[in-house]
Amino acid sequence: MTDSYTPPKVWTWEQQEGGRFTNINRPISGATHEKDLPVGKHPHQLYSLATPNGVKVTVLFEELLALGIEEAEYDAWLIHILEGDQFSSGFVSVNPNSKIPALMDHSTETPTRVFESGAILLYLAEKFDRFLGSNRPEMLSWLFWQMGSAPYLGGGFGHFYAYAPEKWEYPINRFTMEVKRQLDVLDRRLADNHFLTGADYTIADIANWAWYGQLALGRLYGAAEFLDVESYKHVQRWAQEIDAREPVRRGRMVNKATGDAKFQLRERHDAGDFETKTWDKIGDGS
Repeated sequence: MTDSYTPPKVWTWEQQEGGRFTNINRPISGATHEKDLPVGKHPHQLYSLATPNGVKVTVLFEELLALGIEEAEYDAWLIHILEGDQFSSGFVSVNPNSKIPALMDHSTETPTRVFESGAILLYLAEKFDRFLGSNRPEMLSWLFWQMGSAPYLGGGFGHFYAYAPEKWEYPINRFTMEVKRQLDVLDRRLADNHFLTGADYTIADIANWAWYGQLALGRLYGAAEFLDVESYKHVQRWAQEIDAREPVRRGRMVNKATGDAKFQLRERHDAGDFETKTWDKIGDGS
């Protein structure tokens, strides 16, 4: 950085800071407009977008359905975060933090809301007693490791490397060092373990794969070469194996609104939607 900044005694929100998300960043919470959320026919109503945090949940839903658990059926509604959908009164009632994903479970006597991606994964895994693994403390440790670590990847590295209005050496170096340390943590763990908890594929793998697996596969921030992700051989093996799972392929498509139209299933209300309602088949050209 070329200019030194002296913080004021009391910070005030005076102007937009620039960058991709400037129009939706604000220092207050709560709804900006009145709008109810849609409700479909299935027990679980998911309001989301195919960011890494959203992908975690749709992958788990598709994994549960692939096991034949019909009670895990869900409707997935697209939340356009750049358009401010997450600030509607309906969304805020499900997640007061205005972040995707958010879930309403209508199979309970009183509908149950669950927000924060890690909480949703744990809620569904416990509800259906799947993908918890045989070593619960280890699974929980790696699940919460991801929840605590990913803000450095997304909000730190991703912001300053890909989204900030200017490139500044200090924050890019600071967060690059931390992201590479995190990749090394995973690589050392996966050197001697097939999955993060050992032999069992769990929600800890799903959560970490959505961020670090996709980073290793070159899907986040255009930073694969910069981070030398190919050098993390054990992360690569793990990321590629999970990526090849059919439920993961399907989960990545749900609530996706960018990229190749044939891989965008903007809303998902039935398993048949993957064949008939991708954006290349029903899109309006936008």
